[in-house]
Amino acid sequence: MPQTLILVISYILGSIPFGFITAHVVKGIDIRKFGSGNIGATNVARVVGKKWGFIVFLLDFLKGMLPIVVVFNLYPDYPSRIYIAMALAAVAGHNWSIFLFFKGGKGVAVSIGVLFGLCFKYSLLIVPVCAAITTWIIVFLIYKKVSLASIVAASSFFIATLFFLANDFKIASFIMFVLIIVRHKKNIKNLLNKKELSV
Repeated sequence: MPQTLILVISYILGSIPFGFITAHVVKGIDIRKFGSGNIGATNVARVVGKKWGFIVFLLDFLKGMLPIVVVFNLYPDYPSRIYIAMALAAVAGHNWSIFLFFKGGKGVAVSIGVLFGLCFKYSLLIVPVCAAITTWIIVFLIYKKVSLASIVAASSFFIATLFFLANDFKIASFIMFVLIIVRHKKNIKNLLNKKELSV
């Protein structure tokens, strides 16, 4: 399969707005008009219910992980940059969905998914991933704010990659970190003004 086509498919799969679809099917609403206005799992949990928020998280996670795992098995000799490009394409699809006129979520769940997928082939990636997950849990337990936990976790992931991974992964982790920050601009403003919602 042409590598360009693989990247296009990754973007399209990443674009599937499971939060938007779930809220529409379960409650008949446009999730973008409720809560924080985001289509992600956190807003779905607040507006539709925690069970549905978890389901959306899982679906967003899987749409990031599964394509990478499948391509690993079908084309194991591809260079790492192809798998990394797949990961970034999936995150970009979620953040700027072709199905929502190039608007979307914040990319946290799908980012976790693509990182777990990459771990199947690049075992050293497990170290920064575990660092990010541990950081997320600690920050969330203390402050009860998903956005803050996600931002700090993204920071810790990027810092950890500087010590354990090759340059292509360092560049990719920096891009993912920047995307998380950009997509959380409103949350950062709310955090600074002490207006950010807790779960």
